[in-house]
Amino acid sequence: MEPWEKALIDEEAFLDTVHGKISCQECHQGQQSPDKETAHTDLIPYPSDDPEAFCGDCHPNLVSSAANSLHTSLAGYWTVLESRGVLEDHPPAEEMFDNHCVGCHASCGDCHVSRPTSVDGGFIDGHVFQAKPSMTNNCIACHGSRVGNEYMGKHENLKADVHFRQGRMTCVDCHTGYEMHGMPANCLECHAGPLTNQVPPPDHRYDGLQSPSCESCHASVAAGNDGNYMHEQHSGTLSCQVCHSVSYTNCDGCHVSLSEETGSPVFATEGSYLGFYIGKNTLQSYARPYEYVPVRHVPISMTSFDYYETGMVSNFEGRETWVYTTPHNIQRFTPQMESCANCHGNSDIFLTADKITPGELEANRDVIVDVIPPLPK
Repeated sequence: MEPWEKALIDEEAFLDTVHGKISCQECHQGQQSPDKETAHTDLIPYPSDDPEAFCGDCHPNLVSSAANSLHTSLAGYWTVLESRGVLEDHPPAEEMFDNHCVGCHASCGDCHVSRPTSVDGGFIDGHVFQAKPSMTNNCIACHGSRVGNEYMGKHENLKADVHFRQGRMTCVDCHTGYEMHGMPANCLECHAGPLTNQVPPPDHRYDGLQSPSCESCHASVAAGNDGNYMHEQHSGTLSCQVCHSVSYTNCDGCHVSLSEETGSPVFATEGSYLGFYIGKNTLQSYARPYEYVPVRHVPISMTSFDYYETGMVSNFEGRETWVYTTPHNIQRFTPQMESCANCHGNSDIFLTADKITPGELEANRDVIVDVIPPLPK
């Protein structure tokens, strides 16, 4: 679409909403004038890039807590980068991050009124604000290559996730506004008690409490008392995805640079492929007690950022390249469930050392399954 097509406002619909009662200048500044150039003087096209100034007066609680959201802080990026030796206060690393990572930041407007700016923006419904983000225009616009394609069944010969296929569930049915706005996990906000105990903001996608979790909706299954022998045997030992997920996308060797023609940020991966691999859980905790989980290959390499500085990834072995994952392609029936022998004693389905490139072996020592669980006697 042309830029002016993305900015068309449905005047009748918008003016009938709460936001339509606010003058354009209150959010976008500019000058009140019938002349376009004059009207656009000092115009702020994306007010929610400064949420405290333009959203906070009406939504103070959401704005204050949203600073803790990973969509806002992008803390997860620096968590994994610094573990591999890429330092946040290092100028070449900052330049790389600004060019290739900051675009994943999501503002209020990116979720509630337009498509995210990182995927070319554009109003979803003529400037009418949406209380719930659109799954296709907001969530999957950014999270499409993995989550979206898996969840909606875009891979050949693989069905859509059962929650979408049969339940027509959207992202916000599980990922609630409470989570998306970075609300602190503080039990005492709802339950009075003698102690104060507030969990700090997460610094990574799988940090802290598991929210959402399969167990939240399937409590009897998680407890192993739903009459299913397999649930009884494996409850707490395996993450639900070990049995109920199928093949998902894995990528190798991502390298970032700037286009010689346009100067725009670009990236290229050495390969992308579908696969299903069970590995050891390196994030074992009260919230994630499982011994085995599906693991996905992430495309980091020792030379990923050499365009900016050779050897920037100075501690490549500091973090695994096969990582804990929660594929969004859940099925009631999967190949793993057809027979005990499809998992037990089956080396094909486990992440063994022979499946890992020599340069990544050391980084993945804690993930590799050295002894395949045998068939029960």
